[in-house]
This record gives sequence, structure tokens and C-alpha cells, in this order.
Amino acid sequence: MTDLTAYVIDCLNDLTGADEGEITPDTELFALGILDSFGLVELLVQLEQRYAKLDVANLSREEISTPAKIAALLE
Repeated sequence: MTDLTAYVIDCLNDLTGADEGEITPDTELFALGILDSFGLVELLVQLEQRYAKLDVANLSREEISTPAKIAALLE
């Protein structure tokens, strides 16, 4: 797991209250109900404080469905 993926997971844990280890790099965030559209906005705001802005309007839900995929977009 990359440092960036670990950071995305840490942000998700903070936002959702998930226990450490509950969210992995390949966790399907939308399919499992961990993240919804409001949660996605909160996550993006948190990530944008440290990394580049993501243009989610042009991304499909599949492209941002796991922490690893989100981290890859930030690289």
C-alpha cells in the first residue's frame, strides 16, 4: 500500500468512523455503503487541503470506487 493510499484510508476512517483495518485499498466504498455523494464531497474537501483538486464531474463512480483508485488519481 502506498503512503497516498494509506492517507486516503485514514481520511475515510475519520469521516466514517470506521475501525482501523475495516477499509482496505480495494474496499468498494459505494457498493458497501461506506461512502455516498455527500461523503464523497467531504472526502474531496479533506484531500484537496493536501493534494490536487480532483475533477469528479468527469469521473465515473467506478473510477473512484476504492481508496486505491482515488489515490491513483491524486498521483
